[in-house]
Amino acid sequence: MCISRHVNGTDTKYTLKDGLQLTCYLLQECSGDTSVHHWKLGLIQQDNDMVRIAGKVKWFDPVKGFGFVVSDTGGPDILLHANVLRNFGQSSVADGAVIEIAIQETDRGVQATEVLSIQPPDAPDGAALADFDFVDDEVLAATPLEPARVKWFDKAKGFGFANVFGKSDDVFIHIEVLRRSGLSDLQPGEALAVRVIDGKRGRMAMEVNAWEAALPR
Repeated sequence: MCISRHVNGTDTKYTLKDGLQLTCYLLQECSGDTSVHHWKLGLIQQDNDMVRIAGKVKWFDPVKGFGFVVSDTGGPDILLHANVLRNFGQSSVADGAVIEIAIQETDRGVQATEVLSIQPPDAPDGAALADFDFVDDEVLAATPLEPARVKWFDKAKGFGFANVFGKSDDVFIHIEVLRRSGLSDLQPGEALAVRVIDGKRGRMAMEVNAWEAALPR
């Protein structure tokens, strides 16, 4: 049962009996002299509290300190600030990554307040790395996560190096490994958790995670 209705520009909000708030977004398509309007279900909130949504990362720029998420249910782009992402343990996130976030509607639009989960984007055709073709999935799964710190990483070159805590050997990190791990960039000194193997280029990271993943539980 709808007990109130508020129209704001092209958005209409309905407050339901149980306090649920439903937002519809008006989309317009033009064909010649004819305009066709469609209403699309957007956000659902209860008592102005945060709600969870699933979507994909549209883009994220670590230098700018923010990016945007597109909800699976449609609606406006959702602002993802770097501080919110850092609270999840990451300084970057790959474009197209599947993400679950808590959101809140503000005067400036919809913003993410917490990152709940991130899944890497699907690997594009032909993205396999020859360096890693010899690695068995079971062997990789049995390789322990080790805490490490980024030595340097150059996104333009597509690679960089890290050092496992307590060890001096450089660990090679390829940008495709980052992307498969749901990341897009690394900063010098950033703490990580990595699975490392002896590969064609020496010590190589096969998986990169937030450093908390390597902590004893």
